[in-house]
Amino acid sequence: MDAYSTPGDGYKPDTPQPLVLTDQELATIARRARVGLFRALGAQAFTGVLAILVSWGIAGFDAGASAFAGAAAYFVPNALFALRLLMGYMGPQRPGSLVFFWGEALKLLAAAGVVVLVAWCAGDRLVWPAFLLGLLGVMKGYVVLLAMRRMP
Repeated sequence: MDAYSTPGDGYKPDTPQPLVLTDQELATIARRARVGLFRALGAQAFTGVLAILVSWGIAGFDAGASAFAGAAAYFVPNALFALRLLMGYMGPQRPGSLVFFWGEALKLLAAAGVVVLVAWCAGDRLVWPAFLLGLLGVMKGYVVLLAMRRMP
C-alpha cells in the first residue's frame, strides 16, 4: 500500500493502465511504420543487387543468375508481405498481431519453397555460393539501415 491509497479503495499500484493515443499520435505511428517498411525493402533491394553484381563480376553469368535467384527467393515473398501490411495500414482497421504472425510464417514457407524449387530446377547450373550470397544479402539488408542509423 502506498501513501495515496486507503485499504478499501481498490487501488493497486501494480495495475497497468491502458495507453490512450490521440488520432494524431496514431497517424504518426502508422506513417513511421509505412516509411520503415519502404526503408527495409529498399535496403534489401540494395544488398540483393550488390550481391548479384559482385557474383556476376567475380564468377560470371551463371553466378550472377544464381545470386539473382537467391535474392528473389526472399525478396519477392517479403515484398508481397510488406504490400499486405501496407494495405492494412491504408484501411480503416490496422493489421493485428495474428496477421503479422501468419504473414511471416507464409513468407518464410514461400521463401523455403522457392529455394527448393530453384535447387531442383537449376541443377548443375546453380552456383551455390552465389545463390546463398544473394539469399543472405537480402535477408540481412537491415544491416545497411543499422550502419546508416536509419532503422525505423
